[in-house]
Amino acid sequence: MGVAWPTPWKGYGPKVIFHITAVQHRRIGPNAIALHCAPVTVPLMTIQSALAAWPYPRWIAHRGAGTLAPENTLAAFRLGASCGYRMFECDVKLSRDGVPFLLHDDTLTRTAHPITPWRSPDPQASAVAGDYPWHTLAQYDAGGWHSSTYAGEPLPTLAQIARFCIRNGYFLNIEIKPTTGTERQTGEVVAQHAARLWKGVAVPPLLTSFEVAALEGAMASQPELPRGLLIHALEDQSWAQWLGHASRLQCQAIVCNYALWDKDCVALAKAAGFRLLSYTVNDDAAAAQLQTWGTDGIITDRVDHFPPSA
Repeated sequence: MGVAWPTPWKGYGPKVIFHITAVQHRRIGPNAIALHCAPVTVPLMTIQSALAAWPYPRWIAHRGAGTLAPENTLAAFRLGASCGYRMFECDVKLSRDGVPFLLHDDTLTRTAHPITPWRSPDPQASAVAGDYPWHTLAQYDAGGWHSSTYAGEPLPTLAQIARFCIRNGYFLNIEIKPTTGTERQTGEVVAQHAARLWKGVAVPPLLTSFEVAALEGAMASQPELPRGLLIHALEDQSWAQWLGHASRLQCQAIVCNYALWDKDCVALAKAAGFRLLSYTVNDDAAAAQLQTWGTDGIITDRVDHFPPSA
C-alpha cells in the first residue's frame, strides 16, 4: 500500500523544475522505493526569450526617487539621478486618446490635481485618469500634493521620460499599469511606443506588469522587448505554477514582493533561467539577504540611503 510522502519536496534539473507536495511511494526492495507522483514542470526559457547578458544595474529607484519627490515625475527622476541611480522604475498607463503617461493609481485623486484649483470641479466628473484625453491631463499638477517645492510639476509622458533616460544613458523599468478594463490594449500600445522611442538604443526598457493580459499584449505587439512578471502574493499557487506563467509569457525576469523570496524559491527561479528582482526594499537586512541569495535587482524608495554602487 502507498504511503504519503512526509514533507513537500522541491528539486530542479537541467530541463525541468519539480515541486511535489503529495506523492505516494512503496517499497520495492531492501534499499529502493517506487514513487508515484505527478510533478509540476516548468520549461526553461526559450533561446529567444533569454537575454545573452543581463544589462541592467542592480539598484533601481522606485518611481524615480521613492518618497523624496513626487512619484512618477521628471523631478523625481532628476533627484534619483542626483543620488547616483542609473535605473528607474515607473508606472505607465494610457490617456483616453492613447498617449502613454506616468501615473500609479487608476484615479487622479491622490497625486494629481487641476493646476487651477479655484475652479469648482464638476461633481459628476470621473476621477479615472484614463477617461481623459492627454490635453486635459497635461494641465494637471502632479507635484503640489507632495510639497510646495514641487508645485506645478506636470504629469510626464513616456516620451519625455524616454528622452531623459536615453540622453543621460539611464535604464528604465516600465511597469505597465493599465486602467481597469484596458489591460491588453495598454500592453500593446505601451510596447509599441517603447519600441519606437528606444529604437537603436543598445539596452531597451524592461516591461513588467502584474496583469497577465498586459504582458500578453506586449508580447504580441513587440516580442523582442524584455518582459518581467510582477508577483505580489502567491495566491494559493505554487512557485512552479508562477514560473510556468512567466515562461508562457516568455518573460526574462520575475519581479517579486521581496518578502516572498526564500533561498529555495530563488534557486528554483534561477534554475529556470529567470533574472530575479525585488520590490520595494527599504530595509538593510532584507537588501543584504537578497544580495547573498544572488538576486539581480533591488527596487527601493531609499535612494538617499542605499548607494547604487553597492
